[in-house]
Amino acid sequence: MDRSVGDRPVGDRPVVDRPVVETDRGRVRGLSRGTHLAFEGVPYAAPPTGALRWRLPEPARRWEGVRDAGAPGPRCVQLPALGPGGPSGSEDCLYLNVTVPSATPARGAAGRPVMVWFHGGGFVNGAGDLFRPERLAVRGGVVVVTVNYRLGVFGLFGHPELGGAPGFALADQRAALAWVRANAGRFGGDPRNVTVFGESAGALGVCAHLTSPASAGLFHRAIVQSGSCSTVMPPWSLLPTVGAYEPFVPERTTVSAGVLAAARLGCEGPEGVLDCLRRLDVRELATPELMQTFSKVPYGGALLPVEPRRALETGRFHRVPVMQGSTRDEMRIFLGPTLAVYPMGDEAAYRARLERSFGTSTARAVEAGYPVAAHPTPAAAWATLLSDASFTCPTLRDSGALARHVPTYAYRFSDRGAPNSTGLPEVPGLPYGASHGFELPYLFDLAPLAPPQRALADRMIDYWTAFARTGDPSSPGSPPWRRFDPRQPRALSLAPGPSGTHPTDARTEHHCALWDTHWPRPTARR
Repeated sequence: MDRSVGDRPVGDRPVVDRPVVETDRGRVRGLSRGTHLAFEGVPYAAPPTGALRWRLPEPARRWEGVRDAGAPGPRCVQLPALGPGGPSGSEDCLYLNVTVPSATPARGAAGRPVMVWFHGGGFVNGAGDLFRPERLAVRGGVVVVTVNYRLGVFGLFGHPELGGAPGFALADQRAALAWVRANAGRFGGDPRNVTVFGESAGALGVCAHLTSPASAGLFHRAIVQSGSCSTVMPPWSLLPTVGAYEPFVPERTTVSAGVLAAARLGCEGPEGVLDCLRRLDVRELATPELMQTFSKVPYGGALLPVEPRRALETGRFHRVPVMQGSTRDEMRIFLGPTLAVYPMGDEAAYRARLERSFGTSTARAVEAGYPVAAHPTPAAAWATLLSDASFTCPTLRDSGALARHVPTYAYRFSDRGAPNSTGLPEVPGLPYGASHGFELPYLFDLAPLAPPQRALADRMIDYWTAFARTGDPSSPGSPPWRRFDPRQPRALSLAPGPSGTHPTDARTEHHCALWDTHWPRPTARR
């Protein structure tokens, strides 16, 4: 790394204004922010625009001189995460951001561990620059890379003229990992020690790379946060018009949807469909219907040949250590906003929804495990069982499959006083608690934390970065974190306070034997 102000070297001065790094495509000039250096808006692939729309990412062009890397690049085309509005962002969006501690490593020390973050947002919104990783990088002594990747119809479209559904969003992520392998050392990182981590859709991306032959050798550890390979939501659990949610779908499903979408857009015929689609304006494509239709990850193609959960069950995944977990109240943030239009006011409404989602026989077993009387409200009971069925138990099930082959560490984020950084208003009778994504302010600078929460954040950063460094999250001064053992499946519960971090029998607490028996039946799923 060339420490310089402008283009003038300053020798061994420890603080620099505009550090310059020579990447494999050209030089970039970042910013010094005291404790860390930031290089933002660095292209890792060519803009997927014009004729490159719906093509696998190509290398970024080389540039002359020094490229400014003092601000994030454009976010990928997306619709607002909350409320109405048209699309924002750009198709020219394949940029990443690199955060490096300013402190000089000890003489002779190896390069720093590298952590590559894939954001969530259901594959329809989000961006790497929304997550400020300064504390993670500085406290943990790691290089953090946050990544943009194509979303919705731009990232997960399929059509016969494409030869199927190539999974452009995953291909973008893979291209970013290849960029890290080529350039991490230039930023003081160790390209032989790369951890890929993500939350929600980002975690589903991590799961996909774990099981994708094309991602072999691009990372050495994986962290999966609230998005395991087996994530699934029961049908009609949130709204009477929304069926089951499974984030991974057969390639043929995506291709069929692509043929129908092209016809509706006026692009149909024996040939030239893609040329027609590529001439369409972004606003004609970035509609709520198309962005949601193409928000599922296709499998059965070259990039992801096997459904990821099946790949885990049969041991067809990369042999790297894995850390994964969920939050205690995952589904509350999804359920709360729907209660105004699909209320659950009493026990009769709760029972009716049970029967609609699971059928009469299974509903009786589920109600016995989650009686309304054991919860503050029917909505709280429903949110609890959905969290267990959709996230917690599938994650623990996957952890058991992983642990048969690789070191695996399971956690549950349990701080029910965690700050709500989503912008969604609280719903009477259903506090969000430790909901989906509520662990993120403990790793990134997203919301203020109370002092006990700040201490938990420090502990979590220590765990996460220790895992990135060695493949074992245990760190000095923190309660030990034991490897997951399928015979005694225990997860580490993470909450503030002196005894807030402790092992827990999560399978028993979350009724996982019930879900393994009654829903979803493994033999009934694709």
